Amino acid sequence: MMALPESAVAAIAGVILLLSVIGVVTYVTLLERKFAARMQSRIGPYRVGWHGILQPIADALKLMMKEDIVPRDADRRVFNLAPIVFLIPCLLIFATIPFAPGLGVADLNIGILFFLAVSSMEIVGLFMAGWSSNNKYALISAMRAVNQIISYDLPFLFAALIPVLLAGSLRLSDIANAQSGSVFMWFIAYPVIGQLGFLAFVIASVAAENRVPFDILEAESELVAGFRVEYSGMKFALIQLGEYAHVLGTSFLGALLFLGAWSGPGPEWLGPVWFLLKALGVFLVITWIRWSFVRIRVDQILQISWKLLMPLTMLLVIATAITVVWRSAGV
Repeated sequence: MMALPESAVAAIAGVILLLSVIGVVTYVTLLERKFAARMQSRIGPYRVGWHGILQPIADALKLMMKEDIVPRDADRRVFNLAPIVFLIPCLLIFATIPFAPGLGVADLNIGILFFLAVSSMEIVGLFMAGWSSNNKYALISAMRAVNQIISYDLPFLFAALIPVLLAGSLRLSDIANAQSGSVFMWFIAYPVIGQLGFLAFVIASVAAENRVPFDILEAESELVAGFRVEYSGMKFALIQLGEYAHVLGTSFLGALLFLGAWSGPGPEWLGPVWFLLKALGVFLVITWIRWSFVRIRVDQILQISWKLLMPLTMLLVIATAITVVWRSAGV
């Protein structure tokens, strides 16, 4: 039997990963709604299917049937293209994530740099959506987004560099393998540096994902629905899909960098399950923060980034580098 070309195998793996990510992201929305409801002593989605299990499918069908409305004075081509430009980077970040040894689309030797570079590209689609809508609220939201996301991308980068220095590699699989073994090998267990690095990573992730208390760019009391206010139907659904995919991808990265990725008790084939559970744990921490705090002012958001997180993460990177050199010297 003739073997498939390497390009065909990569394409098939990419399609499988894409469909899997879309399926998981679809039900992550239900997980967040159920989790938030329990925090607020509510039931959450309940009527569609057993305990609301079919609610994401019902929401998708509803959005498909809704009318696609384009504002009269909008830049139609940019307006229609923006959701796709926003969604693609949010899905591409999964291409370099290894879900188990040898299980991934592309295990690049600069995997963490690819993830961080592609992840930041979502801001292009976001600004396209806000500018092309010809809506003052959407434009203000897009301008806030540029300000906030750029401010928190640097602390996010420095926090991600801490496991890179400890593992001595930019390849995500090497970072995961460096934490194999017991729980005490996970980088979050590294004294002081690991805990502070993970805390900074979570805070920067919440801000980069524009979630409460950093949701100033889509504050409903000020900007209605922010940069997406003019979108409806499937275009709105694509933007929502991109946002949740980005949050989930960041959760997978956090689990890989600090929580040992696929390492866990039991046989090796359980590795992807452990990885998924850890990523969902990080996602629920982000969700818990979102539903527990109130929005803060934009000046406070910027102060937290430039006056707190930036110096803290830089000091942590320097401390990590000194520690690695000290250990490599054989002390």
